[in-house]
Amino acid sequence: MNILKFALALAAMIASPALAADKVRVAIGNPGVGETEVPDIGKTQGIFARHGIELDILYTQGSAETVQAVLAGGADVGGAVGTLGALATFAKGAPIRIIAASFTGDSNMFLYVPAASPIKKVEDTAGKTVAYSNAGSSSQMMVLEAKKQFGTDFKPTATGGGPATLTQTLSGQVDVGWSGAPFAVDRLESGEIRLIMKASDLTAMGGQTSRVVVGNLVDMGKRPDVYRRFMDAYRETIDWIYSTPEGLKAYSDWAKIPEKVGRRTLDEFLPRASVQTDEIRGLEQNMRTAIEFKYLAAPLSAEQLRELVQIQKPAGK
Repeated sequence: MNILKFALALAAMIASPALAADKVRVAIGNPGVGETEVPDIGKTQGIFARHGIELDILYTQGSAETVQAVLAGGADVGGAVGTLGALATFAKGAPIRIIAASFTGDSNMFLYVPAASPIKKVEDTAGKTVAYSNAGSSSQMMVLEAKKQFGTDFKPTATGGGPATLTQTLSGQVDVGWSGAPFAVDRLESGEIRLIMKASDLTAMGGQTSRVVVGNLVDMGKRPDVYRRFMDAYRETIDWIYSTPEGLKAYSDWAKIPEKVGRRTLDEFLPRASVQTDEIRGLEQNMRTAIEFKYLAAPLSAEQLRELVQIQKPAGK
């Protein structure tokens, strides 16, 4: 009889469906630029699934669209959001919180021109159009800081994501394009476009966290453990990309570039330290920049910053 009961119980366990993974909808801007590969690669490699997370990924044209998706309830998490945009949105009372750093430092983004352009450096751009993605993005921050540092009266122009910007730049609709590695690094290598400035040429951007990961406050309150597990999987994906040959291959395949270019991209434009997640650096400088460029009317208080920045640390930390 005991054997029969055991067999019936075992059969019931086998027949029972597995517990459903928690669904997280992620909006992320400018696919192919910067660290935007993390959710996609982590999902494809089953890393998020191992943490009980089912990802639904929505790509946008940049920070403004990403934040809007989170605020409107179309996404739970927003990736690669410009820090200026996150500060400004929070200051207006919007229910978002910063749950991780996305990119820190100034090695990722650059300005470029077609190979035949007479423009050689930023100082040659007076009266010209210089691209950025959209309002509140890290690319806009780069362009505004370039205008300030070099004292050149060019026209900042919103052009959307990397592919749309490349098309507009090569066709002459804008004079100077923006990009963030890995996108367009292969074009630099082939000589089709020329680099005229790296974000690392800008003194104001060094060491700051220029992009962050944000979460919907309402959903965070309902599912705190889901957000912790999401970030555990996010960190594990980054570690796998940077530490294994398979990770480099997956990254290069995702970016549609040869592994040689992928290696250069990770080493030169996206070093491992730049994609740390656990510290928002340079907030004071970010707030000064946000005030200067009219994103904030006044600095956030220490209490407001503690409310805004809610890093999802690994369990036990």
